[in-house]
Amino acid sequence: MRGPGRLIGVGTGPGDPELLTVKAVRALGEADVVAYFAKAGRSGNGRAVVEHLLKSDLVELPLYYPVTTEIDKDDEAYKRQITDFYDASAEAVALHLKAGRTVAVLSEGDPLFYGSYMHLHVRLAGRFPAEVIPGITAMSGCWSAAGLPLVQGDDVLSVLPGTMGEAELQRRLADTEAAVIMKVGRNLPKIRRALATAGKLDAAVYVERGTMKNAAMIPLGQKPDDAAPYFSLVLVPGWKDRPVWKDEPGAKDRS
Repeated sequence: MRGPGRLIGVGTGPGDPELLTVKAVRALGEADVVAYFAKAGRSGNGRAVVEHLLKSDLVELPLYYPVTTEIDKDDEAYKRQITDFYDASAEAVALHLKAGRTVAVLSEGDPLFYGSYMHLHVRLAGRFPAEVIPGITAMSGCWSAAGLPLVQGDDVLSVLPGTMGEAELQRRLADTEAAVIMKVGRNLPKIRRALATAGKLDAAVYVERGTMKNAAMIPLGQKPDDAAPYFSLVLVPGWKDRPVWKDEPGAKDRS
């Protein structure tokens, strides 16, 4: 009789397949099942990153979100649906683990940094052997793609979700040397206002799909309040005393 299977949270990195770790590649080669979160009707970016590594006999377990942005995240209906979804997803994975299979759960970026995998981990890691393979985060992929130093010396870096309230976002931006603002999407106008109020709009850089083939970046002040995809974020650099080049965003403010 086979023993319990093994759960592996696999960080797939920020989007460039060449930024997968060696350990992540090996875990995919050992897996019997690959599970991934996605919007209904899609296969998800995590799967797209590793598609060339998936074995022909691998069992795929797509986990489709019941809602994404249709309901406000603070609405009780959203909380109930998403909690039920994670409960059901964990049990779907558990069925394979009970059968002795190794299940690799793909997670864009790093599994334990704003990753959906963590919702499975807290439900399953106490019941089955579990391992987490870290991935390069979206923010480090983006600041590397932009060639933009973020923090130095005693600088404080704040990672902020763009979904938070505008007043709180502005307060935290004013109280930090550098920031990464995640979850931009339709929150872009609010983020812009908060940065302007905090006096940091001129230095902010908008990065879209960093490290991917269709990546784009622009000073946030030049970015219209139009579509901002899920894979976008805003970088606010610290290190105010660093040498600057004349065309860098915010150069006049540090000269």
